[in-house]
Amino acid sequence: MANVQYYDVIIKPVITEKSMAATAEKKYTFLVHTDANKNMIKEAVEKMFEGTKVASVHTMNNDGKSKRRGMVVGKTAKTKKAIVQLTEDSKDIELFSGL
Repeated sequence: MANVQYYDVIIKPVITEKSMAATAEKKYTFLVHTDANKNMIKEAVEKMFEGTKVASVHTMNNDGKSKRRGMVVGKTAKTKKAIVQLTEDSKDIELFSGL
């Protein structure tokens, strides 16, 4: 397993209609490092966003899609998404509030 620091865990937020609707329930979706586990994701969110307390983390691994360009066949990179549920008394993540 790679040496992943907390600032390397979260790559970017996932901004879709479904993920933005879940922010009303304090659920936030992030694209995360493929070697990160749930404890690492929880620690990274609590350190990067002041005043947040994570209640639970759900992760999903997505395999790369098969792509073709002429006769050359390949795959895109694997990705991992995490849905982070914050506690009721936690502050909201302001990254999502302006959207």
